[in-house]
Amino acid sequence: MADAAAAATPEARGGDLDALRRECEAFRARVARLRSEIGTVLVGQSRVVAEVLVALFANGHVLLEGPPGLGKTLLVRTIADALALRFGRVQFTPDLMPADLTGTTVISDDGEGGSRRIEFRAGPIFTNLLLADEINRAAPRTQSALLEAMAERSVSAGGETRALTAPFLVLATQNPIEQEGTFPLPEAQLDRFLLKVLVPNPTREELDEIVGRTTRAESRRASACLDAAAILDAQALARRVHLAPHIADYAARLVLATHPGGPHAPKEIDRLVAVGASPRGLIALVSAAKVAALLDGRYAVSGDDLRAMLRPALRHRLVRSFEAESSRRREDEILKQIIDSVPREPDQPPIAEGDSR
Repeated sequence: MADAAAAATPEARGGDLDALRRECEAFRARVARLRSEIGTVLVGQSRVVAEVLVALFANGHVLLEGPPGLGKTLLVRTIADALALRFGRVQFTPDLMPADLTGTTVISDDGEGGSRRIEFRAGPIFTNLLLADEINRAAPRTQSALLEAMAERSVSAGGETRALTAPFLVLATQNPIEQEGTFPLPEAQLDRFLLKVLVPNPTREELDEIVGRTTRAESRRASACLDAAAILDAQALARRVHLAPHIADYAARLVLATHPGGPHAPKEIDRLVAVGASPRGLIALVSAAKVAALLDGRYAVSGDDLRAMLRPALRHRLVRSFEAESSRRREDEILKQIIDSVPREPDQPPIAEGDSR
């Protein structure tokens, strides 16, 4: 890849390259084992699994979108089993209250006429891996309670702020086709998700395998491969991946290209986008690209990493114009146009038409 040869990290240049290489190789070996273990339960969906793991090691949350029955819940449960993390699930409904999610204070006694006391009973959000099933069915008040936990990694309840145990990852699902009785997530909450992952329909071969597995007498569960401490170490390792100045500038120009009327935006963006990605989108893009580089065995981010992560990192951060919605121009199509239009280097031409890179 043309722009993958970024400089090594300062630690590596100081003589620590061998140690960093050993850490990276050990990380990749663990992730390979993890993906293999997930594959013993979940059929296909390799891209979806890869993007969810990128978010995990980048310490970000994921919005999974796809029609019912594609295995979104099974995916989250399997990842929780393989990671040896505490798992919680909340089925979001219109009558779900914030206290049902965060917990509440109750008055209790010893049952023998003794003194009463006020104690806090934690809700299901106090876990490591939270499945927020059909998140867009909850009322905005409940969605906002989840927003605080996602953003601050803490919960305010009973007059106190309680920290959540790290790692804390929210995997939220939503159905894109059944919108009756739903409350669309506001842009502020969508922006809190590091990635939005689209779950595709399985192929013919995958359907054959699904039928074979699900009709057996016994179902298998994934064995634990990583614990919380290993995940936190991996997150720290990902933050050490080097980002060269010209790659950082390329990432900034990709994000600026989503802003209609801006100097870096292609002409078509003025018609197709109402509001572009925020600086948080840039942070999400770079954080995800660092993990992608690490998973590919490299210690520096490349332009290919940015292009690979652009759609999941920014597709939920674009507000399409009325013209784009009426003509059914999807966010991924708009982002593909941005990839093709933004020069890889300030003095390089855009990607030629038909180039698949």
